[in-house]
Amino acid sequence: MSKEISLKIVLQNPVEGTIYGLQKGKGPDYETVQAQLGDGRDLTFEFTVHLKDADGSLPTITGPFVQGPAGNRFVYIGIGSYAGQPGAALSGRMKVPLPEATFQNIRSDEGGSLWSCTVPGRNSDGKPVFATVKPFGGWSVNNQVDGAGA
Repeated sequence: MSKEISLKIVLQNPVEGTIYGLQKGKGPDYETVQAQLGDGRDLTFEFTVHLKDADGSLPTITGPFVQGPAGNRFVYIGIGSYAGQPGAALSGRMKVPLPEATFQNIRSDEGGSLWSCTVPGRNSDGKPVFATVKPFGGWSVNNQVDGAGA
């Protein structure tokens, strides 16, 4: 059985003048979607993943935005040239964790719920956050998929 889960990443305090975008696909043939220019306001990225039940173990998260092996899933936010910004001074990728354990007890009535997380857009030096977000506050569920309660 598979459930579709809506996810929203809120990227706080992005670096001004730098493009951020959600990576769709794997390897060199990925595409950047929802590209947004950092302008002092938080950026949001919304997408869906599929949660497949596993036999007695943690569910498997799949979909075009999901990266990494089972047990270590994540989403990439491309930054600078990784998000399609030519000549960007700062470029790389941010990994937003998708821990399967977070989603293991989703009830069938939560399939349409919106799960969200907040990640920092820059580090203490004022540069974009690259690699795995640390510390990561995790995902939380909001029962309104339209974002009204987010």
